[in-house]
Amino acid sequence: MRPASHFIRRLIAARQTLATAESCTGGLIAHTLTNIPGASVWFKGGVVAYADTAKSALLKVAPALIRRHGAVSAPVAKAMAQGIRRSLDATFAVATTGIAGPSGGTPEKPVGLVFIAAASPRRTIVRKFLFKGTRSQIKRQTLAMAMALLKDACVNGKKMHRDTDTNQCSLRSRKPKEGRQVHVGLNSHDDRHKPGR
Repeated sequence: MRPASHFIRRLIAARQTLATAESCTGGLIAHTLTNIPGASVWFKGGVVAYADTAKSALLKVAPALIRRHGAVSAPVAKAMAQGIRRSLDATFAVATTGIAGPSGGTPEKPVGLVFIAAASPRRTIVRKFLFKGTRSQIKRQTLAMAMALLKDACVNGKKMHRDTDTNQCSLRSRKPKEGRQVHVGLNSHDDRHKPGR
């Protein structure tokens, strides 16, 4: 939670709120956030939408969008984040969709592929990651990057890549303990909301 600690303090000071929409993390982000004392002040709630039908029914993700791009995709992650933000009337929202394994991967979408979206009133940022490790490790790496993305999107927004879906980046850290991220490749897409959307 260290990457998000400053963001949480900002939420409290500004009386802003947060919501979560999770698929591959299965509620891990909401669980982690609600372990913070006083979370009821700023955490609106979360939805675990594992099945495609749940994504459509609970988050208003268009079934046609899922059929066109697949549940594990940037457009679906974006729609999940925007859907939960609107549904719970939260200031910010984060969403995850991916393949935690050990099965379910394909050559086009391998195990470890995760899309994370962070939505604010002005824009939605989506990033693509390819994590390595066990199912539990992939979920925990997704948690860590979801918190970091929230910080970048809502606290350090001016430093983010903007209006692009082709920037190639990598994240490196010191040699981690088991379950932490070692090396991640990502694409970054920043979509500013048009007026009235």
